[in-house]
Amino acid sequence: MNNFNINRRRFLKGTAATLALTALGANAMDIIYQPKTLRVALIGTGWYGKSDLFRLIQVAPVNVVALCDVDKHQLSQAADMVSQRQKSGKVPRLYNDYRKMLSENAMDIVLIGTPDHWHALTAIEAMKSGANVYVQKPISVDVIEGEAMVAAARKYNRVVQVGTQRRSTPHLIEAKKNIVDAGLLGKVSHVEMCCYYHMRNNSNPPVIPVPDFLDYDMWTGPAPFRPYDGLPHVGWWRTFMEYGNGIVGDMAIHMFDATRWMLNLGWPKRISSTGGIYMNKGGKSDISDTQSALFEYNDLTCIWQHRTWGTPSDPEYPWAFTLFGEKGTLKADVYKYDFIPEGKGSKIHKDVVYEKEKYPEDLKEPKIELHTAPATRLHMLNFLGAIANNSKPVADIEQGHISTASCIMANLSMKTGRPLVYDPQKRIIVGDTEATSLLKRPYRQPWEHPDFDKV
Repeated sequence: MNNFNINRRRFLKGTAATLALTALGANAMDIIYQPKTLRVALIGTGWYGKSDLFRLIQVAPVNVVALCDVDKHQLSQAADMVSQRQKSGKVPRLYNDYRKMLSENAMDIVLIGTPDHWHALTAIEAMKSGANVYVQKPISVDVIEGEAMVAAARKYNRVVQVGTQRRSTPHLIEAKKNIVDAGLLGKVSHVEMCCYYHMRNNSNPPVIPVPDFLDYDMWTGPAPFRPYDGLPHVGWWRTFMEYGNGIVGDMAIHMFDATRWMLNLGWPKRISSTGGIYMNKGGKSDISDTQSALFEYNDLTCIWQHRTWGTPSDPEYPWAFTLFGEKGTLKADVYKYDFIPEGKGSKIHKDVVYEKEKYPEDLKEPKIELHTAPATRLHMLNFLGAIANNSKPVADIEQGHISTASCIMANLSMKTGRPLVYDPQKRIIVGDTEATSLLKRPYRQPWEHPDFDKV
């Protein structure tokens, strides 16, 4: 038996064994006995791109053959780290342009860890090249990008897993199975989701020359071209709507996607949102610091709230979702969950699963989120199982699209000042031509916006 098989057995015998098998279902056995070494590439070698890649290296026999980034320093550092982490010790081939990388290398898997405004073009091109794709959330910066990504995955028969790894988080898998699906909540008719982290950058840096190690034009790509005022890809880009969809697109998507997964929800029937920049007015940032969004379903309302100032409503759950049922309440986040029954019954509390002893290399990895590493490993195993079976993974691109597009439309509702009803068959906002026109952002030339009927 080769080392891959032994490692897979060890993984599935660990603390998350039962949960892993629950999450993976029939795919698990395919992964255990899947001996092929997979050729892998990463586009976007920043913090979370590398983190996703290292979790994949931990659970599968892979050969990281190429890395792509527009920052030469970041690319070089990533290459050194990858050569130390992958079994072969080889240094991947390095690229500035993802198109050249994909044309020169045949990949089994392409991971995408770029800023949001690059997700669609890179993912679609990777699918066309023959690769299966793991793309970070949110999948797109506009709704039509997402529609094109779903269409490409289906047209080219690719497996696409979205980095909404709450669906593979061990304690949340347990909560779904033993509390939600077991009926302990009864009928759920209200959900509250929130983020009260002070995560909005409110600085006002001066315009400076672009450093010679950064291809800023390529970094900007299809997005509007902003004057250069510091390395955008070290978190600065998240504070601008030009490159993403603010805190709703960054943080709400996780909790809304987890809610949809828990309750088996599809598209909301109506979306509305209000908010703006109420407190943090001094900096360049153009994302909201205060926002509420309402996602409506039949007999169910899902409410999102974020503030980048003040104190959280519940200090124990500053970024979380809460399911309110007739028989009880479930509070959950990335660290834990609490079930509180209505009337008689026992409270249930569970904490996140850590795997520090099993994967001691995690402790030496810069900026690693130790509490999410087990979830990402399970997410990668689920992805690999779907590839082996040519099936849909737990966070299939269509599910990622529904969660992403719903959050994007919350921002569009805030912008237009009215509720929006999306028709996913016609791909329009019903009865609203102005809002429909906002489903597709203009691209900076010469980049061409992907369309669902032309991928």
